[in-house]
Amino acid sequence: MKEFKVKVYPSKINLPKEEQLAYRIAKVANDNPPLDEKAVDMVINRIIDNASVAIASFSRQAVVTAREMALAHPRANGATVFGINSKKKFDCEWAAWANGTAVRELDFHDTFLAADYSHPGDNIPAILAVAQQKELNGMDLIRGILTGYEIQVNLVKGICLHEHKIDHIAHLGPSVAAGLGSLLKLDTETIYQAVQQALHTTISTRQSRKGDISSWKAFAPAHAGKLAIEAVDRCMRGERAPNPIYEGEDSVIARILSGPDAEYIVPLPDQGESKKVILETYTKEHSAEYQAQALIDLARDMRTKIKDFSKIESIEIHTSHHTHYVIGTGANDPQKMDPNASRETLDHSIMYIFAVALEDGKWHHEDSYTPQRAKKQSTVTLWKKIKTFEDKEWTKKYHDKDPKKKCFGGRVIIKMNDGSKIEDELGIADANPWGKRPFERKNYVEKFRTLTKDIISKSESERFLEAVQNLRSLKNKELDQLNIEVIEKIQSVNRKKSAIF
Repeated sequence: MKEFKVKVYPSKINLPKEEQLAYRIAKVANDNPPLDEKAVDMVINRIIDNASVAIASFSRQAVVTAREMALAHPRANGATVFGINSKKKFDCEWAAWANGTAVRELDFHDTFLAADYSHPGDNIPAILAVAQQKELNGMDLIRGILTGYEIQVNLVKGICLHEHKIDHIAHLGPSVAAGLGSLLKLDTETIYQAVQQALHTTISTRQSRKGDISSWKAFAPAHAGKLAIEAVDRCMRGERAPNPIYEGEDSVIARILSGPDAEYIVPLPDQGESKKVILETYTKEHSAEYQAQALIDLARDMRTKIKDFSKIESIEIHTSHHTHYVIGTGANDPQKMDPNASRETLDHSIMYIFAVALEDGKWHHEDSYTPQRAKKQSTVTLWKKIKTFEDKEWTKKYHDKDPKKKCFGGRVIIKMNDGSKIEDELGIADANPWGKRPFERKNYVEKFRTLTKDIISKSESERFLEAVQNLRSLKNKELDQLNIEVIEKIQSVNRKKSAIF
């Protein structure tokens, strides 16, 4: 792994493209190093994981909306849409839009946190859709996905978007473009142009994850994937992009991020080095913001020490800067304390999440978010007693460059009315690769079966699991096997509304 310094240069210097970050990303995408077998196994795990949460969200409003938009764009030799019969094909960018929204809707797939945030599994829907439309094979798909992960994770390690209130999909656009470059075996120049176009078109603000959070939180990554597909298509036709997109005088860094005097250090694999950063990423056991995972586990353990929840005077959560200011009281979002808030807002409120997990001793992707659950009086009372605090030691642990030492949890102090205290801490979620119960293939399969029960048939479940675990051997035109058809009575549920498409 090499580290590259990225900074702004005045136009008169005319920075050679070989020294630009986008070109270096393109070289990584164009490289075809030996595959790491553990990384390949993790690709299969994450395809299973994505399918789990996508099918579980099939009937949710945002997913229905995205799917109906996609169904209006049929194509004989296109890509499949989750839930729909695989014989029906659609334009790949619209399939990516529908499937990407379905994957993201429940906030229940993989994550990587460093200088910024990411859900690298968001790369998969777009790369898979193009692979299906171009009738490629399993090994092609594996290489494309590994590149997508490699680029997004390393951008997240090096460049913080959040401090400038830019949404994290600005790292996803370039990573999908790079992943498609690997998938399609494009030349370095074409990928270089596509990476820049994809970044230029996928910059948006973090208001999508602030205040009253709407369904756009689910649409945003799908939008980035769709735009990246279109960017690659244009560049394959010979079009060029604004450049240098990172280092230019009026570039993203100069005008949107830390300004003309800023310097970023971005790590990237050397030529010939296996792409295996996917092994540093982690999925979710609980359907909530990743920084809540360890705290849900902690609440489940701490509740056994409490006999009467009404006797709790206050709860303090001492945690990292990011957790405090994004999903804690440091965000200063009154919506995070509102029983009438949207599901998207509640899953970004550690106060709500900890209160429910403490009372229930578990977390459910639907039941824990119902309006009735949010308005339960004992929960609301407990919820209002919770405050978060930034602890510099937890912030330091959050940013540790050693993935084995990274911590996203915190220390909790529960103060009782009689003056006694219950204190405990947990830094790493149980399901984390370095946690108490790291997720393995059997856990991904169990998650899939649990989330898709009563939505797909048993035979369809077993067919998909066999196909995806045979990914290395899938031949050209066989990637349609990675689609899943839901049972007919669920498939017929649609929100028909007057629209453009």
